[in-house]
Amino acid sequence: MNFGILIFNQVEELDFAGPWEMLTLWSKVADGPENCLIVGETKSAVTCAKGLSVNPHVSFEECPKLDYLLVPGGIGARTQVNNRILVDFVANQGQHCQAVLSVCTGSFILHAAGLLSGKKATTHWGSLERLRALGNVQVVEERYVRDGNVWTSAGISAGMDLMLAFIASVSGETAAGQVQSQAEYYPASTRYGDFEHQEQAPAYLKQPT
Repeated sequence: MNFGILIFNQVEELDFAGPWEMLTLWSKVADGPENCLIVGETKSAVTCAKGLSVNPHVSFEECPKLDYLLVPGGIGARTQVNNRILVDFVANQGQHCQAVLSVCTGSFILHAAGLLSGKKATTHWGSLERLRALGNVQVVEERYVRDGNVWTSAGISAGMDLMLAFIASVSGETAAGQVQSQAEYYPASTRYGDFEHQEQAPAYLKQPT
């Protein structure tokens, strides 16, 4: 079973590194996918949004048929939606994937690949209105959203919650719990500042905790 995570220049680091951590722990402790791959258009180093340099395992040309594909976001997603080679790769892989996932503004790449039409989806709070403006997506202000075999999440750190929920759906809650405990991912409930009370905060943050 092959799980691919796409990267590209100016991708947001935690968008893919957080899910990668959960994914590889899933493979190690709970019988997750055998092959976990970082996929780039070429195998040349990718410079991420905050300056991290990452070497893909495989290029588009070398990439095997994927069972699952995760598409992160970041500032680079704004230009990659116009990269026909990348969009076609996502569209072609998406035709046979059991599930396609996005983190943050990776949802716009899924849309460009024709995978969000008529679907419920979410994205980073700062891009919710841009996603609504596309017209054929039902935007839901949740931490993560599943609609059939398409999963999308809110921004950056939300990708880890997305992956844990996805693992639970595929391998069960016990497996997700093993991954969560190994990662020691139990976010503190403390909220700093008052962003959840501001108008632009997504609906899920405004709900009582």
